[in-house]
Amino acid sequence: MSLWRFSVLAVFLVSSAAFPLRAQEDSKKPSAAAPAEAQAATPQPAAKPADVASPDAILAATYDVISGPAGQLRDWDRFRSLFVPGARLIPVVPRKTGGGFDTRIITPDEYAKFADAYFQKNGFAEREISRSAERYGNIMQIFSTYESRHDAKDAQPFARGINSFQLFYDGARWWVVTIYWLEETPDNPLPKEFLPPTK
Repeated sequence: MSLWRFSVLAVFLVSSAAFPLRAQEDSKKPSAAAPAEAQAATPQPAAKPADVASPDAILAATYDVISGPAGQLRDWDRFRSLFVPGARLIPVVPRKTGGGFDTRIITPDEYAKFADAYFQKNGFAEREISRSAERYGNIMQIFSTYESRHDAKDAQPFARGINSFQLFYDGARWWVVTIYWLEETPDNPLPKEFLPPTK
């Protein structure tokens, strides 16, 4: 874990110089006009049908594949299979100087490469605790409120926040297009409408 407590989708990024801020990346990334297939660094693995059969299934698979004890090798082919070619993962991170926030934009391949080293030494379990969703035809957006723990049995999470999933249905299966997220802080607590109902 880095200096900032982020969900597993950012946990290794915020302390890594391998991912400069978006403005610095623009000159190195393929043009947005480039075909999505050209932006995929590795061939697209086949998805398990059960993982991509519904929005519920693909979110559950996303959380499941990144969670596990320290030293457990994650199934990165399964992870990659959830994402449409050209997909992006985008954490919102505090600027190191001057205040404010920035985004970092990475590919599923980049995430797998650098997260693997983190997971060799650190346990991580992330789960959804609440959801707000909207769908129109073949597109869907979901605010998935998460809790992150070092071990699934930990009584309290060390981090919470919202993963904003953008999903696409091609007529046969669901795809993750983007995961865009922000972690809760004392200055920016999660609103009650994005938390489970109180008992």
